[in-house]
Amino acid sequence: MKMRISQDARPQALTLLLAAGLSIALWFIPFADILGYPFRIFVTFIHEGGHALAALVTGNSVQSLSVAMNASGETYTTQGGMFSQMLVSSAGYLGAMTFGALLLVLIRKAVAARIVLAGSALLILILTTVFGLITPMVAGSWGSLAGIPFTFFAGIALAIGLFAVARFASSRVATFVVSLLAVQCVLNALLDLKTVFFLSSPLAPAVRTDAANMASATGIPAVIWTIVWIVVALAILLGALRLYVAARDRAFDAKKDMDSPFEQKAEA
Repeated sequence: MKMRISQDARPQALTLLLAAGLSIALWFIPFADILGYPFRIFVTFIHEGGHALAALVTGNSVQSLSVAMNASGETYTTQGGMFSQMLVSSAGYLGAMTFGALLLVLIRKAVAARIVLAGSALLILILTTVFGLITPMVAGSWGSLAGIPFTFFAGIALAIGLFAVARFASSRVATFVVSLLAVQCVLNALLDLKTVFFLSSPLAPAVRTDAANMASATGIPAVIWTIVWIVVALAILLGALRLYVAARDRAFDAKKDMDSPFEQKAEA
């Protein structure tokens, strides 16, 4: 079904397109990927946080959450039944996509970018201190402890950076950063699913992935689960974009957010 961008959605859509264009351009500029590195680490935290949240929701416990310098991540949880394992395994890629979609909706609903950034910083801080530091120290296994230094450093640096943008950047810059976070979550979730799809091929070398965990829990081939995740991820993205380009209610527009970068009134 064809989607039309409403008149009031065009300024936000332009910001989103600029963020998407910058994200894609960084892939092709030599050594420019270092600029996108913090965003990649951010997405990894969100991915692993999805696993951790799903484990808690299904009555399991999180033993550790770690992020590596190459932007990969691991989350160890106790294992419940088949449904629990399925939800935990699915919550990484779909969690990152859902978080990116949520950011798109919040931008469209004119929720202050500063609030979104502060909330994201708080989320990263909780993941870092609770699951990246405290729980692995309590568990005490060497594999968990080895991942603490970089996870803690990266998480604290991200939280400080997000808080700093929320506090000191202009509303336009803050909204652009939120758009970048949304785009990075969406694009990286799709790219990672593409990688997992090829790794799930019967001809690919055996690699432990979330899809492989799903196959172990259900007996259904990993490649099938990857396809299911891709379809669900695209459905989440499509739903978010439909909300993004739709016109807002007049009653909502009458109450303008003074922190919005699309406000015609100049900032003090």
